[in-house]
Order: sequence, then structure tokens, then C-alpha cells
Amino acid sequence: MRKKIQLKNTEKRDEELILHTEEDFSFSDLRATGQVIVDSDALSFVYLAESDDEFIYLYIPESIWGDIHTAIQQNLIVKAVSGDTEMILENIQDELGYLIENIEGNSNYGEEMVNKVETIFLSK
Repeated sequence: MRKKIQLKNTEKRDEELILHTEEDFSFSDLRATGQVIVDSDALSFVYLAESDDEFIYLYIPESIWGDIHTAIQQNLIVKAVSGDTEMILENIQDELGYLIENIEGNSNYGEEMVNKVETIFLSK
């Protein structure tokens, strides 16, 4: 089973980029997997987390990619936060770097996904 959580708003604090959830959710029993996949239809990167009995998909929509790009450039710690709970999105910079490189010019991801990634992350 899997649950989808939307990360909608960002906030920069010191050396961190905070990604706020759209709905209340507790990160206290989750483990970061260090893996990111792509949902081209939703124009989102998806960070994978897990609990004892399910995977949690943390959706990072195109609307906050500009802030994610800045976090990568400035080597900021990226955290998902909801209420009083938080989780560091371990390995997100490396995973996104790999995916961005793979998406560039690759029509398998869909024209819109490729165009958005190239515009935001590669300044094309």
C-alpha cells in the first residue's frame, strides 16, 4: 500500500529548505529511503519514504522546483515538515541530479516534463 503526500510550500531557514505538506501528516514513524522517482503525468518528482507497512510518496510539484534548484545549488538540507514533525530528505540532491541529467532531451518522460526540467534546472 502507498500514501501520497503533496509538498506545496517552501521556506528557507538558515541552511535548510523546508517543504511544507498540504495536509497534516506525521513523519515520526517514517524512514527516508534516499530515492526519488518521477511522475511525469503529475509534473512531479516523488521522494520515497517508508513506514513498517507502507510506502509514502512525497510529491514535489513543478511549482516548487525553483526553490529545489536553489537548494541544490546552495547545498541546503532539504526537509519535509508537517506540524511538529519533520524528515530530512536524504540523498535528494544526488538523486535529483541523476534524474535531471537523465530527463534532459529524453522524450520518454513526456515533452512537458522535459521542457519544465530543462527550463528550471538547466536554464534552457
